[in-house]
Amino acid sequence: MPTVDEIDALLPQTQCTRCGYPDCRSYAQAIAAGEAGINQCPPGGAQGIQRLAALTGRGASPLDPAHGQEGPVRLAVIDEAWCIGCTLCIQACPVDCIVGAAKQMHTVIEAQCTGCELCVPACPVDCITLEDSTPGRSGWAAWSPQQAQEARARHLARGERLRQRAAGQAAQAAQWAAPPEQAPAAGPAPDDGKRQVIDAILARARAAAARK
Repeated sequence: MPTVDEIDALLPQTQCTRCGYPDCRSYAQAIAAGEAGINQCPPGGAQGIQRLAALTGRGASPLDPAHGQEGPVRLAVIDEAWCIGCTLCIQACPVDCIVGAAKQMHTVIEAQCTGCELCVPACPVDCITLEDSTPGRSGWAAWSPQQAQEARARHLARGERLRQRAAGQAAQAAQWAAPPEQAPAAGPAPDDGKRQVIDAILARARAAAARK
């Protein structure tokens, strides 16, 4: 049986979740474990199934319609006039190809969009549409190995960034949840102006008491 890396290398890395798994890597792991069919990836299309069949030795079968249909690569387009800057589409994008800030207009980096469509249901004001960017071409005829490699790299970088952020937030929460005798000698909790005022008042009170 081929390795997970070998299977993953044949997937388009759109991270669209239509295969039923959270990302392409998870789908590759399921195939390697014999838990998933090789015909569950609409972006890879018929040619993708043929490639997986040749690698795994399994028989090629038509794309399972329960997971969608093969079609052209679709590009997400944000109607900037309607965008409210909620950042939900940014959070949903698996390859970090949407840029913007809270309460500011967002936009899609066209060259990096994989057409995963995950940003569409995330938008609360329905200002994201999908446009066919490869009319007449689908599957690997519309998506290159280089594009897949770049999308994988962006997805991995995003995952690492989110893990580091979560670790930092967990460490900060643990620091402020620690008992007073274990808490580090540091300043007040971030963004807590009231705590700063209280600490200053207590310090002045202790200094006044010491002078008596």
